[in-house]
Amino acid sequence: MPATGLESNNLAFQTESANLTNNHSSNGDLKLNQNARKGWNIRSSKIANKTHNRIRGIVESLKITPNPEKPMIPLTIGDPTTFGNLRADDETVKAVQKAIGSGKYNGYAHSQGHEEARRAIAKYSAHQSVDEIHPDNILICSGCSSALEYCILVLCDSGQNLLVPRPGFCLYKTLADGLDIEIRYYDLLPERRWEADLRQLESLIDDKTAALLINNPSNPCGSVFSQKHLEDLLGICERHYLPVIADEIYEHLVFPGSKFIAISSLSKNVPVLTCSGTTKRFLVPGWRTGWIIVHDREGRLSDAISGLKNMCGRILGSNTIVQGALPHILEKTPKSFFDGVINIIHANARLAFSILKEVPGLNPTMPEGAMYMMVGIDVEHFPTFKSDTHFVEELVNEQSVFCLPGSCFDYPNFVRIVLTVPGHMMQEACTRMAEFCKANYKNGNGIIENGLLD
Repeated sequence: MPATGLESNNLAFQTESANLTNNHSSNGDLKLNQNARKGWNIRSSKIANKTHNRIRGIVESLKITPNPEKPMIPLTIGDPTTFGNLRADDETVKAVQKAIGSGKYNGYAHSQGHEEARRAIAKYSAHQSVDEIHPDNILICSGCSSALEYCILVLCDSGQNLLVPRPGFCLYKTLADGLDIEIRYYDLLPERRWEADLRQLESLIDDKTAALLINNPSNPCGSVFSQKHLEDLLGICERHYLPVIADEIYEHLVFPGSKFIAISSLSKNVPVLTCSGTTKRFLVPGWRTGWIIVHDREGRLSDAISGLKNMCGRILGSNTIVQGALPHILEKTPKSFFDGVINIIHANARLAFSILKEVPGLNPTMPEGAMYMMVGIDVEHFPTFKSDTHFVEELVNEQSVFCLPGSCFDYPNFVRIVLTVPGHMMQEACTRMAEFCKANYKNGNGIIENGLLD
Protein backbone atom coordinates (compact mmCIF):
# COMPACT_ATOMS: atom_id res chain seq x y z
CA MET A 1 0.00 0.00 0.00
CA PRO A 2 1.56 3.31 -1.00
CA ALA A 3 2.47 5.72 1.80
CA THR A 4 0.35 8.83 2.34
CA GLY A 5 1.90 12.29 2.28
CA LEU A 6 1.93 12.42 6.05
CA GLU A 7 3.55 9.00 6.30
CA SER A 8 6.12 10.05 3.69
CA ASN A 9 6.97 13.12 5.74
CA ASN A 10 7.28 11.02 8.90
CA LEU A 11 9.51 8.57 7.11
CA ALA A 12 11.70 11.34 5.77
CA PHE A 13 11.89 12.89 9.25
CA GLN A 14 12.85 9.54 10.82
CA THR A 15 15.48 8.95 8.15
CA GLU A 16 16.94 12.44 8.61
CA SER A 17 16.90 12.03 12.39
CA ALA A 18 18.74 8.74 12.09
CA ASN A 19 21.33 10.34 9.83
CA LEU A 20 21.82 13.24 12.26
CA THR A 21 22.13 10.81 15.16
CA ASN A 22 24.66 8.72 13.30
CA ASN A 23 26.61 11.85 12.28
CA HIS A 24 26.52 13.19 15.85
CA SER A 25 27.71 9.84 17.16
CA SER A 26 30.41 9.75 14.55
CA ASN A 27 31.52 13.34 15.32
CA GLY A 28 31.39 12.62 19.04
CA ASP A 29 33.55 9.56 18.59
CA LEU A 30 35.93 11.62 16.48
CA LYS A 31 36.21 14.29 19.17
CA LEU A 32 36.71 11.65 21.85
CA ASN A 33 39.36 10.01 19.75
CA GLN A 34 41.05 13.36 19.17
CA ASN A 35 41.00 14.11 22.91
CA ALA A 36 42.31 10.65 23.64
CA ARG A 37 45.19 11.25 21.25
CA LYS A 38 45.92 14.76 22.49
CA GLY A 39 45.18 14.43 26.18
CA TRP A 40 44.47 17.46 28.30
CA ASN A 41 46.25 20.45 26.82
CA ILE A 42 45.34 23.49 28.96
CA ARG A 43 48.07 26.10 28.77
CA SER A 44 48.76 29.45 30.31
CA SER A 45 48.26 32.33 27.88
CA LYS A 46 51.18 34.06 26.19
CA ILE A 47 50.54 37.28 28.09
CA ALA A 48 50.61 35.41 31.41
CA ASN A 49 53.80 33.54 30.53
CA LYS A 50 55.56 36.74 29.56
CA THR A 51 54.49 38.64 32.68
CA HIS A 52 57.14 38.61 35.40
CA ASN A 53 57.88 40.80 38.41
CA ARG A 54 61.64 41.24 38.53
CA ILE A 55 61.79 41.95 42.26
CA ARG A 56 59.75 38.87 43.13
CA GLY A 57 61.82 36.71 40.83
CA ILE A 58 65.16 37.80 42.28
CA VAL A 59 64.11 37.89 45.93
CA GLU A 60 62.47 34.47 45.80
CA SER A 61 65.63 32.95 44.32
CA LEU A 62 67.95 34.29 47.05
CA LYS A 63 69.58 31.73 49.33
CA ILE A 64 69.26 33.38 52.72
CA THR A 65 69.28 32.17 56.30
CA PRO A 66 69.19 35.10 58.75
CA ASN A 67 71.62 35.03 61.64
CA PRO A 68 69.55 33.57 64.52
CA GLU A 69 71.45 35.72 67.01
CA LYS A 70 70.31 38.98 65.39
CA PRO A 71 66.70 40.07 64.79
CA MET A 72 65.85 40.46 61.12
CA ILE A 73 65.66 44.04 59.80
CA PRO A 74 64.03 44.12 56.36
CA LEU A 75 64.94 47.27 54.43
CA THR A 76 63.25 45.91 51.32
CA ILE A 77 59.54 46.63 51.68
CA GLY A 78 58.12 49.69 49.93
CA ASP A 79 55.06 49.69 52.18
CA PRO A 80 55.38 52.55 54.69
CA THR A 81 52.85 50.95 57.06
CA THR A 82 54.85 47.75 57.62
CA PHE A 83 56.48 48.65 60.93
CA GLY A 84 53.61 50.52 62.55
CA ASN A 85 55.55 53.73 63.12
CA LEU A 86 53.82 55.42 60.18
CA ARG A 87 50.03 55.32 60.33
CA ALA A 88 47.22 57.01 58.48
CA ASP A 89 45.92 60.21 60.03
CA ASP A 90 42.72 60.11 62.10
CA GLU A 91 40.97 62.39 59.60
CA THR A 92 41.72 59.91 56.81
CA VAL A 93 40.30 57.01 58.79
CA LYS A 94 37.24 58.95 59.96
CA ALA A 95 36.43 59.95 56.39
CA VAL A 96 36.23 56.31 55.31
CA GLN A 97 34.19 55.36 58.37
CA LYS A 98 31.74 58.14 57.53
CA ALA A 99 31.54 57.03 53.90
CA ILE A 100 30.74 53.48 54.99
CA GLY A 101 28.14 54.65 57.52
CA SER A 102 26.36 56.81 54.98
CA GLY A 103 25.43 53.80 52.86
CA LYS A 104 25.82 55.97 49.76
CA TYR A 105 28.94 54.33 48.35
CA ASN A 106 28.14 50.62 48.28
CA GLY A 107 27.16 50.56 44.61
CA TYR A 108 28.95 51.12 41.34
CA ALA A 109 30.26 54.57 40.48
CA HIS A 110 30.74 56.16 37.08
CA SER A 111 33.54 54.17 35.39
CA GLN A 112 35.83 57.22 35.65
CA GLY A 113 34.90 57.65 39.31
CA HIS A 114 32.36 59.69 41.28
CA GLU A 115 32.30 63.26 40.00
CA GLU A 116 32.62 64.66 43.53
CA ALA A 117 35.83 62.67 44.02
CA ARG A 118 37.20 63.80 40.66
CA ARG A 119 36.45 67.42 41.54
CA ALA A 120 38.37 66.98 44.79
CA ILE A 121 41.35 65.52 42.92
CA ALA A 122 41.27 68.43 40.46
CA LYS A 123 41.43 70.93 43.31
CA TYR A 124 44.12 68.94 45.15
CA SER A 125 46.24 68.72 41.98
CA ALA A 126 45.88 72.33 40.83
CA HIS A 127 49.67 72.77 41.09
CA GLN A 128 50.09 70.44 38.11
CA SER A 129 48.77 72.91 35.56
CA VAL A 130 48.64 76.61 34.78
CA ASP A 131 45.14 75.94 33.46
CA GLU A 132 42.18 74.71 35.45
CA ILE A 133 41.99 70.92 35.63
CA HIS A 134 38.57 69.68 34.55
CA PRO A 135 37.07 66.64 36.34
CA ASP A 136 36.33 65.06 32.94
CA ASN A 137 40.11 64.81 32.44
CA ILE A 138 40.52 62.71 35.59
CA LEU A 139 40.13 58.95 35.77
CA ILE A 140 40.16 57.20 39.14
CA CYS A 141 41.92 53.83 39.10
CA SER A 142 42.66 50.92 41.39
CA GLY A 143 45.92 52.35 42.69
CA CYS A 144 48.72 54.13 40.87
CA SER A 145 49.84 50.79 39.43
CA SER A 146 46.52 50.50 37.61
CA ALA A 147 46.87 54.09 36.40
CA LEU A 148 50.28 53.26 34.93
CA GLU A 149 48.92 50.12 33.29
CA TYR A 150 46.09 52.04 31.62
CA CYS A 151 48.48 54.69 30.30
CA ILE A 152 50.87 52.10 28.86
CA LEU A 153 48.02 50.09 27.31
CA VAL A 154 46.50 53.18 25.73
CA LEU A 155 49.66 54.75 24.30
CA CYS A 156 51.61 51.63 23.29
CA ASP A 157 50.83 48.85 20.84
CA SER A 158 52.60 45.51 20.46
CA GLY A 159 55.83 46.03 18.54
CA GLN A 160 56.31 49.59 19.80
CA ASN A 161 58.75 50.66 22.49
CA LEU A 162 58.50 52.65 25.71
CA LEU A 163 61.35 54.62 27.28
CA VAL A 164 61.71 54.04 31.04
CA PRO A 165 64.41 55.02 33.57
CA ARG A 166 67.22 52.76 34.77
CA PRO A 167 67.40 52.27 37.70
CA GLY A 168 63.63 52.33 37.86
CA PHE A 169 60.52 50.68 39.19
CA CYS A 170 60.39 47.14 37.75
CA LEU A 171 56.59 47.24 37.33
CA TYR A 172 56.97 49.22 34.10
CA LYS A 173 58.60 46.22 32.44
CA THR A 174 56.16 43.82 34.09
CA LEU A 175 53.24 45.70 32.53
CA ALA A 176 54.84 45.95 29.08
CA ASP A 177 56.41 42.54 28.53
CA GLY A 178 53.20 40.53 28.34
CA LEU A 179 51.95 42.83 25.59
CA ASP A 180 55.09 42.58 23.45
CA ILE A 181 55.90 46.23 24.13
CA GLU A 182 59.66 46.71 24.13
CA ILE A 183 61.19 48.47 27.12
CA ARG A 184 64.14 50.72 26.31
CA TYR A 185 66.10 51.96 29.31
CA TYR A 186 67.48 55.46 29.56
CA ASP A 187 70.18 55.78 32.20
CA LEU A 188 70.04 57.84 35.38
CA LEU A 189 73.48 59.02 36.48
CA PRO A 190 74.44 58.78 40.17
CA GLU A 191 77.25 61.33 39.72
CA ARG A 192 74.59 63.84 38.59
CA ARG A 193 72.22 63.08 41.45
CA TRP A 194 70.37 60.61 39.25
CA GLU A 195 69.50 62.96 36.39
CA ALA A 196 68.83 61.29 33.05
CA ASP A 197 71.59 60.91 30.48
CA LEU A 198 69.87 63.10 27.90
CA ARG A 199 72.09 62.21 24.96
CA GLN A 200 71.74 58.48 25.58
CA LEU A 201 67.98 58.86 26.06
CA GLU A 202 67.51 60.66 22.76
CA SER A 203 69.58 58.03 20.93
CA LEU A 204 66.99 55.39 21.88
CA ILE A 205 64.11 57.07 20.04
CA ASP A 206 62.90 55.74 16.70
CA ASP A 207 59.66 55.67 14.74
CA LYS A 208 58.29 52.92 17.01
CA THR A 209 58.80 54.85 20.25
CA ALA A 210 55.37 55.45 21.76
CA ALA A 211 56.08 57.50 24.91
CA LEU A 212 58.58 58.60 27.52
CA LEU A 213 57.92 57.53 31.11
CA ILE A 214 59.33 59.80 33.82
CA ASN A 215 59.33 58.84 37.51
CA ASN A 216 59.83 61.94 39.64
CA PRO A 217 60.55 61.79 42.58
CA SER A 218 62.25 58.51 41.85
CA ASN A 219 61.86 55.00 43.13
CA PRO A 220 64.51 53.70 43.82
CA CYS A 221 66.81 56.73 43.68
CA GLY A 222 64.99 59.31 45.82
CA SER A 223 66.00 62.01 43.33
CA VAL A 224 63.92 65.10 42.53
CA PHE A 225 64.44 66.65 39.09
CA SER A 226 65.16 70.35 38.72
CA GLN A 227 63.05 72.61 36.52
CA LYS A 228 65.91 72.85 34.01
CA HIS A 229 66.19 69.08 33.72
CA LEU A 230 62.44 68.67 33.27
CA GLU A 231 62.49 71.33 30.54
CA ASP A 232 65.32 69.46 28.80
CA LEU A 233 63.25 66.27 28.88
CA LEU A 234 60.24 68.11 27.46
CA GLY A 235 62.45 69.51 24.70
CA ILE A 236 63.36 65.99 23.61
CA CYS A 237 59.70 64.96 23.63
CA GLU A 238 58.71 67.99 21.58
CA ARG A 239 61.40 67.29 18.97
CA HIS A 240 60.22 63.71 18.59
CA TYR A 241 56.45 64.17 19.16
CA LEU A 242 56.38 61.94 22.24
CA PRO A 243 53.76 62.09 24.99
CA VAL A 244 54.88 61.74 28.62
CA ILE A 245 53.66 59.28 31.22
CA ALA A 246 54.52 60.98 34.53
CA ASP A 247 54.70 58.65 37.54
CA GLU A 248 54.46 61.20 40.34
CA ILE A 249 53.18 59.05 43.20
CA TYR A 250 55.88 60.55 45.46
CA GLU A 251 55.17 64.14 44.43
CA HIS A 252 54.52 65.31 48.00
CA LEU A 253 57.30 63.29 49.69
CA VAL A 254 60.08 65.83 49.16
CA PHE A 255 62.69 66.71 51.76
CA PRO A 256 63.44 70.26 53.00
CA GLY A 257 65.73 72.09 50.62
CA SER A 258 64.33 70.34 47.53
CA LYS A 259 61.38 71.36 45.40
CA PHE A 260 59.07 69.19 43.35
CA ILE A 261 57.78 70.61 40.06
CA ALA A 262 55.11 68.75 38.11
CA ILE A 263 56.31 68.28 34.54
CA SER A 264 52.78 69.02 33.30
CA SER A 265 53.03 72.53 34.77
CA LEU A 266 55.99 73.26 32.46
CA SER A 267 54.66 71.69 29.28
CA LYS A 268 53.26 73.92 26.57
CA ASN A 269 53.04 71.48 23.68
CA VAL A 270 53.81 68.02 25.01
CA PRO A 271 50.77 66.07 26.28
CA VAL A 272 51.24 64.52 29.73
CA LEU A 273 49.38 61.73 31.50
CA THR A 274 50.08 62.14 35.23
CA CYS A 275 49.69 59.13 37.53
CA SER A 276 49.37 59.56 41.29
CA GLY A 277 47.23 58.49 44.24
CA THR A 278 46.77 58.18 47.98
CA THR A 279 49.16 55.26 48.56
CA LYS A 280 52.35 56.89 49.84
CA ARG A 281 51.46 60.35 51.10
CA PHE A 282 48.41 59.22 53.05
CA LEU A 283 49.97 55.90 54.14
CA VAL A 284 47.14 53.73 52.78
CA PRO A 285 48.63 51.51 50.03
CA GLY A 286 46.04 48.79 50.65
CA TRP A 287 43.16 51.12 49.82
CA ARG A 288 44.14 50.94 46.14
CA THR A 289 43.12 54.41 45.05
CA GLY A 290 45.01 56.19 42.29
CA TRP A 291 44.23 58.39 39.34
CA ILE A 292 45.26 59.66 35.93
CA ILE A 293 45.12 63.35 35.09
CA VAL A 294 45.16 64.25 31.39
CA HIS A 295 47.14 67.42 30.56
CA ASP A 296 46.65 68.19 26.89
CA ARG A 297 46.58 71.89 26.01
CA GLU A 298 46.69 71.33 22.25
CA GLY A 299 44.10 68.52 22.12
CA ARG A 300 46.52 65.91 20.82
CA LEU A 301 45.24 63.09 23.03
CA SER A 302 41.58 62.99 21.98
CA ASP A 303 41.86 59.44 20.68
CA ALA A 304 43.90 58.36 23.68
CA ILE A 305 41.37 59.88 26.08
CA SER A 306 38.64 57.77 24.49
CA GLY A 307 40.91 54.78 24.97
CA LEU A 308 41.49 55.61 28.62
CA LYS A 309 37.75 55.81 29.20
CA ASN A 310 37.39 52.42 27.55
CA MET A 311 40.05 51.02 29.86
CA CYS A 312 38.08 52.17 32.90
CA GLY A 313 35.33 49.79 31.83
CA ARG A 314 37.57 46.76 32.33
CA ILE A 315 36.89 46.57 36.08
CA LEU A 316 33.86 48.88 36.29
CA GLY A 317 35.60 51.46 38.43
CA SER A 318 37.74 51.51 41.56
CA ASN A 319 36.93 51.35 45.29
CA THR A 320 33.79 53.47 45.76
CA ILE A 321 34.02 53.74 49.55
CA VAL A 322 37.40 55.47 49.33
CA GLN A 323 36.03 57.63 46.52
CA GLY A 324 33.24 58.74 48.85
CA ALA A 325 35.81 59.66 51.49
CA LEU A 326 38.25 61.29 49.09
CA PRO A 327 37.01 64.91 49.20
CA HIS A 328 37.36 64.93 53.00
CA ILE A 329 40.72 63.11 52.94
CA LEU A 330 42.28 65.45 50.40
CA GLU A 331 41.04 68.64 52.02
CA LYS A 332 40.97 67.91 55.76
CA THR A 333 44.10 65.84 56.45
CA PRO A 334 46.24 68.32 58.42
CA LYS A 335 49.57 69.66 57.20
CA SER A 336 51.10 68.66 60.54
CA PHE A 337 50.51 65.01 59.63
CA PHE A 338 52.36 65.34 56.34
CA ASP A 339 55.18 67.30 57.97
CA GLY A 340 55.56 64.57 60.58
CA VAL A 341 55.89 61.85 57.94
CA ILE A 342 58.48 63.84 55.99
CA ASN A 343 60.46 64.53 59.16
CA ILE A 344 60.67 60.81 60.00
CA ILE A 345 61.77 59.75 56.52
CA HIS A 346 64.22 62.65 56.17
CA ALA A 347 65.76 61.94 59.58
CA ASN A 348 66.28 58.31 58.56
CA ALA A 349 67.85 59.40 55.28
CA ARG A 350 70.30 61.68 57.06
CA LEU A 351 71.10 59.01 59.64
CA ALA A 352 71.72 56.31 57.04
CA PHE A 353 73.78 58.61 54.84
CA SER A 354 75.95 59.80 57.73
CA ILE A 355 76.81 56.20 58.71
CA LEU A 356 77.13 54.58 55.29
CA LYS A 357 79.23 57.31 53.66
CA GLU A 358 82.02 56.45 56.13
CA VAL A 359 81.93 52.72 55.33
CA PRO A 360 84.76 51.42 53.12
CA GLY A 361 83.38 50.12 49.84
CA LEU A 362 79.97 51.83 50.03
CA ASN A 363 78.85 54.95 48.15
CA PRO A 364 75.41 56.18 49.22
CA THR A 365 73.64 58.98 47.36
CA MET A 366 71.69 61.27 49.68
CA PRO A 367 68.06 61.29 48.44
CA GLU A 368 65.97 64.43 48.03
CA GLY A 369 62.60 62.75 48.47
CA ALA A 370 60.53 59.56 48.20
CA MET A 371 61.31 56.75 50.69
CA TYR A 372 64.51 55.16 49.41
CA MET A 373 68.27 55.44 49.17
CA MET A 374 70.54 53.83 46.60
CA VAL A 375 73.92 52.70 47.91
CA GLY A 376 76.73 51.86 45.50
CA ILE A 377 79.04 48.90 46.16
CA ASP A 378 82.72 49.02 45.15
CA VAL A 379 82.68 45.41 43.98
CA GLU A 380 86.42 45.31 43.37
CA HIS A 381 86.91 45.62 47.13
CA PHE A 382 84.57 42.72 47.85
CA PRO A 383 86.04 39.96 45.64
CA THR A 384 84.43 37.26 47.79
CA PHE A 385 81.01 38.23 46.43
CA LYS A 386 80.13 37.36 42.85
CA SER A 387 77.38 39.95 42.45
CA ASP A 388 75.15 42.40 44.28
CA THR A 389 72.68 39.56 44.92
CA HIS A 390 75.48 37.52 46.52
CA PHE A 391 76.40 40.58 48.61
CA VAL A 392 72.78 40.82 49.80
CA GLU A 393 72.58 37.10 50.58
CA GLU A 394 75.65 37.20 52.79
CA LEU A 395 74.53 40.43 54.46
CA VAL A 396 71.36 38.63 55.53
CA ASN A 397 73.20 35.47 56.53
CA GLU A 398 75.77 37.33 58.64
CA GLN A 399 73.89 40.39 59.90
CA SER A 400 70.16 39.72 59.33
CA VAL A 401 69.80 42.95 57.34
CA PHE A 402 67.86 42.59 54.09
CA CYS A 403 68.25 45.14 51.25
CA LEU A 404 67.11 44.86 47.65
CA PRO A 405 69.97 44.21 45.22
CA GLY A 406 70.34 46.78 42.45
CA SER A 407 69.70 43.99 39.94
CA CYS A 408 66.02 44.27 40.91
CA PHE A 409 66.10 47.65 39.18
CA ASP A 410 68.34 46.49 36.33
CA TYR A 411 71.20 48.39 37.96
CA PRO A 412 73.83 46.01 39.40
CA ASN A 413 76.43 46.80 42.07
CA PHE A 414 73.99 48.83 44.14
CA VAL A 415 71.53 48.08 46.90
CA ARG A 416 68.33 49.94 47.74
CA ILE A 417 67.33 50.56 51.33
CA VAL A 418 63.91 51.69 52.56
CA LEU A 419 63.80 54.71 54.88
CA THR A 420 60.42 54.17 56.59
CA VAL A 421 61.58 51.92 59.45
CA PRO A 422 61.66 53.21 63.05
CA GLY A 423 64.75 55.31 63.78
CA HIS A 424 66.38 52.80 66.15
CA MET A 425 66.05 50.08 63.49
CA MET A 426 67.62 52.36 60.90
CA GLN A 427 70.56 52.99 63.23
CA GLU A 428 70.98 49.29 63.98
CA ALA A 429 70.69 48.23 60.33
CA CYS A 430 73.31 50.71 59.13
CA THR A 431 75.66 49.80 61.98
CA ARG A 432 75.40 46.14 61.01
CA MET A 433 75.98 46.98 57.34
CA ALA A 434 79.12 48.85 58.38
CA GLU A 435 80.34 45.86 60.40
CA PHE A 436 79.66 43.53 57.47
CA CYS A 437 81.56 45.68 54.98
CA LYS A 438 84.54 46.23 57.28
CA ALA A 439 84.78 42.46 57.84
CA ASN A 440 84.75 41.73 54.10
CA TYR A 441 86.47 44.74 52.54
CA LYS A 442 89.83 44.12 50.88
CA ASN A 443 92.24 46.55 49.33
CA GLY A 444 93.88 46.02 45.96
CA ASN A 445 96.49 43.70 47.44
CA GLY A 446 93.93 41.26 48.85
CA ILE A 447 94.42 42.51 52.40
CA ILE A 448 91.49 43.14 54.73
CA GLU A 449 91.52 46.73 55.95
CA ASN A 450 91.79 45.78 59.62
CA GLY A 451 95.23 44.35 58.89
CA LEU A 452 94.40 40.63 58.71
CA LEU A 453 95.73 38.70 55.73
CA ASP A 454 93.33 37.20 53.26
